[in-house]
Amino acid sequence: MRIPAKPAFPPSNAPARGAAQATARRLLGGGPDGAAPGGRDVGTVPARESTARSSASMAVGTLISRILGLVKGVVLGIAIAGTTVSQVFEGSNYLPNIIFLLVAGGVFNAVLIPQIAKASRQPDRGSEFISRLLTLCVTGLLVLTVAVTALVVPIMGASTSFSGGQLKLAITFGLFLLPQIFFYGLYSLLGQILNAHNAFKVYAWAPVANNVVAIAGLLMFIVVAGSSRSHQHTVDNWTTTETLLLAGTATLGIVVQSAVLVIPVKRLGLRLRPRFGLRGTGLGVTARIAGWTMGTMVIGQLSYLVVLRVATISSGSKPDGAGDSGSAIPGIYEFNRATELYIMPHSIIALSIATVMFTAMARAAAAQDFTGLRSSLSAALRTTGVATVFASIALIVLSGPLGMLFGGNREFSGRQIAIALAILAIGAPFFSVYFILNRVLYALEDARTPFIIQCIVVVTSVAMVLGAAALPPRLIIYGLAVSYTLNNFIGPFLSHHYLKRRLGNYGGGLILRAYMRFLAAALVAGVAGELALRAFGSSSPSGFMWTSISASLMTLAVVGPAMAVVYFLMLKALRVRELDDVVGPLLSRVRARIPSQR
Repeated sequence: MRIPAKPAFPPSNAPARGAAQATARRLLGGGPDGAAPGGRDVGTVPARESTARSSASMAVGTLISRILGLVKGVVLGIAIAGTTVSQVFEGSNYLPNIIFLLVAGGVFNAVLIPQIAKASRQPDRGSEFISRLLTLCVTGLLVLTVAVTALVVPIMGASTSFSGGQLKLAITFGLFLLPQIFFYGLYSLLGQILNAHNAFKVYAWAPVANNVVAIAGLLMFIVVAGSSRSHQHTVDNWTTTETLLLAGTATLGIVVQSAVLVIPVKRLGLRLRPRFGLRGTGLGVTARIAGWTMGTMVIGQLSYLVVLRVATISSGSKPDGAGDSGSAIPGIYEFNRATELYIMPHSIIALSIATVMFTAMARAAAAQDFTGLRSSLSAALRTTGVATVFASIALIVLSGPLGMLFGGNREFSGRQIAIALAILAIGAPFFSVYFILNRVLYALEDARTPFIIQCIVVVTSVAMVLGAAALPPRLIIYGLAVSYTLNNFIGPFLSHHYLKRRLGNYGGGLILRAYMRFLAAALVAGVAGELALRAFGSSSPSGFMWTSISASLMTLAVVGPAMAVVYFLMLKALRVRELDDVVGPLLSRVRARIPSQR
């Protein structure tokens, strides 16, 4: 798992002003005339266009970051895919995320924005509150990181199934990777301060710097140590230099990602200073809300610790020097690559929309504007679905070449990633729905309900994960993928049930009909894509697309756009209005940049 972490709505211009403004109004919960359905004005046109620009910039930044993340995954595959070291590194690199989210992630990502937004309305623009909050959180993060790093031996032994030389290497990796906890927290905290003050852009673009640093480190690794095909990296021949290049630069990327947010926060002019003490700041309210959210994150991340333990069973059972033969059993490396691919549509689309809209939702909830909140939620779900439903079908159809892209030119590793990805992709749209529904609950300052839902989901998840552990080693990863997909169905169902009781009908029938149209169009595109893949040898074990990274890239470059064109035409034929909500503002920005011809 990775902290994102996250459709563009650019500013309008004369040729397409109506489409852009309509989209911005829908995102803010407004009616066709710029007012909320109840007649209350939701803001001026410049304010709505500012929201559209923020969403567009976030989407572009996140898209570039995700593209670089894909490049990083490809380079990582070339460096270590198909080796036992790849499983050990993935297991070790998985841990800092879990620990951060276990202890503080939910509080930072979901609870603090409403509290900071409230504080920003004070005469000092929240300077006192944010100063004390920063002091408390940075101090806590530092203590946590030092303690966890000092306890790396028992933590790594308890959380993974590695043993012998693999466990020793995992502990070494942990010493370099666990400091990421502090910088994940700093990045998240500074980013939420920026978001609460409507400064979204830098937060979305900071991961770009992280990926650039990480890619540079991996390229240095390949130059110095060789690729996995030219030099079989094993636990026995691994060196300290290789650890520095692989794990050290991974952490350096996270450091840079958080550091680039410092200057934008300073430019807010809040005069932040280290300030200790909590009395009179209102942090007691935050603490009460954070209690439920902390419980939600603890429950959820404890289940991921179980996943980590189970996902490393097959890797931990291999002999220390196992090479290709030992790696023919899929492990956590293949599972993580598949997970990163399946989560990408959510990170680019749903997270961009939800992050921008969360502040507006929090303000609407504070004003008891439930009509506007319902309208905003319905628009967010439908606009997100245009892309996520198609992405789900595309990931299933293109799982083969995508798997090869990250398999390090190793056909067996590419097929393992492809199978896991195809299973995970089935539940991708529901993951985004679950995320957005839960964000509405947090906007209502209801952290208790997500905790209840999470408890139910985790119970079913752990049961299925333990069931996967009982499978033969070569099937464990696929069993984990099935458990993720099933839980992606359970979560939205429960959230919808609780949210409907709280808000009333927020357009469920309209949303369902829209998703059915999206699915019909996506299935036609999927059939077209599957037929096109046959020309690239998808049905033959020795077919062209299974031969190399370059062959998989060529396949994706042809089949992917062809599927997108078919999907677009089908949406037009079905008169899907949500397509205009996504494409119209994009076209307006393009036209705005083209000099007018007189």
